[in-house]
Amino acid sequence: MDAERALFVFDTTNAVLWAEDVAREADIPCDVVPAPSDAGAGCDLALVTVGPRAEELAAALASAAVPFGRWPRSGR
Repeated sequence: MDAERALFVFDTTNAVLWAEDVAREADIPCDVVPAPSDAGAGCDLALVTVGPRAEELAAALASAAVPFGRWPRSGR
């Protein structure tokens, strides 16, 4: 993965695995990684992608109705 990364967090393991499938189908590079302890996610897993592809991944997840959050959250 690139040094500039974007982290997506989820409330369930099912959601992170679904998100990984959506990313791969859209040919967006990603890895499942441990979620940061202070991310406040309901799941201990997160999805990381290269920063330049983050908005594309967010749009793909939203289009597929995958519930997700971004970390760090805005306003922190």
